[in-house]
Amino acid sequence: MGFLKKFFRNVFRDTSAPQGTSSFERLSEDELEAHLGVVRYGAFTLTDAVRPSYDLQVVPRQGYRHDVYHDEASKTSVPVLMGAATNEALFEVFMDLLEPLGPEVDVVLETSHNRENRGHVDLYREHIDMPVLKSILYDFEDLLLNDGCTGIAVLNPGMPLEVQFDEHKLLIVYGERLEQFERVFQGRDVYPHDDLKFITEAEHVHSSSDQYLEQFEQLKTRLGMDSMS
Repeated sequence: MGFLKKFFRNVFRDTSAPQGTSSFERLSEDELEAHLGVVRYGAFTLTDAVRPSYDLQVVPRQGYRHDVYHDEASKTSVPVLMGAATNEALFEVFMDLLEPLGPEVDVVLETSHNRENRGHVDLYREHIDMPVLKSILYDFEDLLLNDGCTGIAVLNPGMPLEVQFDEHKLLIVYGERLEQFERVFQGRDVYPHDDLKFITEAEHVHSSSDQYLEQFEQLKTRLGMDSMS
């Protein structure tokens, strides 16, 4: 099977660009293969989950920035930290960010493996002990890092605080008091940059595989979500 056929089977675009303006159009097989094979941009190493646009509208780099989430339904705004970390440190940063959430949390698994749905499916598990959750997550580190169709959120609705490790492998924290999470970021050499742009803010591609879909189903079972849809 040619690489382009593999590309369109296992990798899919995520972009708001009008049709006919994709940076991936009209690429030769060699050009496409070379671009998807680039894992390092300066000091930043990507996971296998995503790749930026061919014309590098956003160059991946490490850091975090402050943002605000606006909930139109409730007319409220929630402070947000959005961060990106190099592959070598990414999973440990995520695990460190979970600590301020407390000893018992809820978990949401996000999947976009079924692309015919043209969206995401969220699976919810309430009340899991943090040590148990962390043990499970370590067992599925490869899936969580490298599958572009798997995301996870961990939250304590009583605080309320939420940490997302999304399918783009960005780290997103929601809550009113985020200073402790900033200390976690900076303790792992992830520093604030007001001008930071993320891979989601331009054309990019996600990658997945049948193997990762099987692992996702196993993770569902371990989290007690196997009977949910």
